Amino acid sequence: MSTKPAAAPRWRRKSTVVLGTVLLGAAAFGTTTQTWLDVVLPQAAVETPDIAVSGSDAATAVTAFAVVALAAALAASIAGKVARWVIAAVLLIAGVGITAASVSVIADPAQGAAGAVGKAIGVSNSAGADITLTAMPYLAAAAGVLIALAAVWLAVAARTWAVSRRYAAQPATGAAVKEKSTQPPIDEIDSWDRLTKGEDPTNFR
Repeated sequence: MSTKPAAAPRWRRKSTVVLGTVLLGAAAFGTTTQTWLDVVLPQAAVETPDIAVSGSDAATAVTAFAVVALAAALAASIAGKVARWVIAAVLLIAGVGITAASVSVIADPAQGAAGAVGKAIGVSNSAGADITLTAMPYLAAAAGVLIALAAVWLAVAARTWAVSRRYAAQPATGAAVKEKSTQPPIDEIDSWDRLTKGEDPTNFR
């Protein structure tokens, strides 16, 4: 009596790993669309002293690394055994990059706000400005750490995934090989003559 093989734990399943990693990448990218820094400039510096600096302006690297993480996570669903290791390495780099860029803004908010301040008053010097961090850079840093951990998760879980053979070349059957070998050669003149007569030049029967 045959028994079915035991199902893989949920945490090892390809769908779980891919979906979880995609959500982490999307979360990191989503933070960049929100306000990271609230800047209040001196009243004399500009008519509208309040500036909301988004994550895409404060840390452009986070946006780029988040897109890389999303693409890598999606690619993992169709990748082969060797490619999965490469994807895991890419995810690790993306996660570390997101965390590093986020921590950089947290450590030096003035540098993160420099670009937006420069657009507002013409100089990037934010001296005298009141800069307040929102929760977004902290969330981005946390997402980066989780993406790096997801790289390890992928490397461990992917060892049990089956390799997709959907696009593998199928060997020709004996009958197909024999039929192909018995077809007579055809040149361009013969093909043209058959075509002008309204016949199929590839039909030898």
